Amino acid sequence: MIRHFLGDTALLTGRSLRHITRSPDTIITTTIMPIAFMLLFVYVFGGSIDTGSDSYVNYLLPGILIITIASSISYTAFRLFMDMKSGIFERFQSMPIARSSVLWAHVLTSLVASLVSLAVVMLVALLMGFRSGAGALGCLAVAGILVLFTLALTWLAVIAGLSAKTVDGAGAFSYPLILLPFISSAFVLTATMPGPVRAFAENQPVTPIVNAIRDLFAQQSVGTDIWIALAWCLGLLVLAYGLAMVAYRRKIA
Repeated sequence: MIRHFLGDTALLTGRSLRHITRSPDTIITTTIMPIAFMLLFVYVFGGSIDTGSDSYVNYLLPGILIITIASSISYTAFRLFMDMKSGIFERFQSMPIARSSVLWAHVLTSLVASLVSLAVVMLVALLMGFRSGAGALGCLAVAGILVLFTLALTWLAVIAGLSAKTVDGAGAFSYPLILLPFISSAFVLTATMPGPVRAFAENQPVTPIVNAIRDLFAQQSVGTDIWIALAWCLGLLVLAYGLAMVAYRRKIA
């Protein structure tokens, strides 16, 4: 049963990845906005923002990585919606394949595309002066958090792709996710924010995730931030996966 599921998922993932290689503009599009934000904040606003950090690009990068993920997963909802509308899901149901492998193929494709986008953004950040003293374990910890967060948001994208009525609606759900880092510690210290805004910023998932990644890059003690970040990532992942499977069963019933 597991071997059957893994084989079907691998086959369908290969199909989805081939679609991306035929339209590399997808990855280009998802990297343009985060890179533009990074250039804008570092070279235009960075001089007037006091974060207590020697290099603003070092402070800024974790938030830009989160925006990159949020921008990338909007295409997951789009691709899933288009597959639903094309009738290919009904064709898959008539074949002897594991039903959930169809969704997992989209999720894994999104993960690969997001990792490529993150690598491009990291390269640009290095050219802009980003430096990290993190060792191998620190880098692996950062990668693990980003992968978990990508999977969590991707399963949210699956829900949007299954529930949307129009192609615009399928991609629009990512807009609040892209804006969420702006009300967090991603760009400025939360201590500089007004009371209600500060309370929201310090108690939403992006802030502990950004803080944990920033501390790991800087080889500083992460304290409780990393555990809060992991709790948010795993909690969102489990919740989104469960809701996505419920929505999928209703859709194909």
